[in-house]
Amino acid sequence: MKIGIIGTGAIGSSIAKKLSVAGHQIKVNSTDRPHDLALKAKELGASAVTIEEVVKDVEVIFLAVPTIAIPSLPKELFKNVPGDAVIVDTSNYYPFRDGEIDEIKKGKVESVWVSEQLGRPVTKAFNNLLAHTLEHLGKAEGEEDRIAMAISGDYESAKKTVSRLVNEAGYDAIDAGSLSQSWRHQPGTPAYCTELNAEELEQALVEGVKEKAAELRDLAITKFMERTNPPAHENVVALNRSLFPTNPKKQ
Repeated sequence: MKIGIIGTGAIGSSIAKKLSVAGHQIKVNSTDRPHDLALKAKELGASAVTIEEVVKDVEVIFLAVPTIAIPSLPKELFKNVPGDAVIVDTSNYYPFRDGEIDEIKKGKVESVWVSEQLGRPVTKAFNNLLAHTLEHLGKAEGEEDRIAMAISGDYESAKKTVSRLVNEAGYDAIDAGSLSQSWRHQPGTPAYCTELNAEELEQALVEGVKEKAAELRDLAITKFMERTNPPAHENVVALNRSLFPTNPKKQ
């Protein structure tokens, strides 16, 4: 499959590396200088291209940039992208990083907002696992206690394509419903970065409370910022689990 990835940060790089190993043709673009992008692409098993080229002649496009960067993408970027190309939004909104986006602050679902900025349908996926989880904790299909990933979107064909990629990356894909339901795996919900298996994730998606998500998201960030040293991966997961009394892996 031909795949374009916009963004080579922790998430974009993890996706590129995983899907390159799975045999897909990967093109990447970022705001890095061309020389630095070329070096990064080689490391990931991908090709470095311009922002215009990364969306050309591909079947899937991953947006792996901060939410605040979405409106800064070229206005005509998706103009000639075929309607059946799948656009995957991996972003998560954090006000301390992205600033105040009024519509999201007032309750608009993050990926609905992203879709409106692009003027194209998107599928929300690869957002509810940490980069370390994505890169290092995948398992073969059928292995015990395989970590699961949530997928939301309005088009079944797109979700089917993304589910295939999730499986090839080493995770079980769980359908979380329409794009309007993607808040169930945004920051501040039981499904977000808590490393659950398929059965546990399905339950976590049900237990999320939209009205409490922003408060819990900000609480987690406050706790991280109170630390004198950057938290280790296991500390991040443990804190996210601790926010929810019913989390089955809570210590």
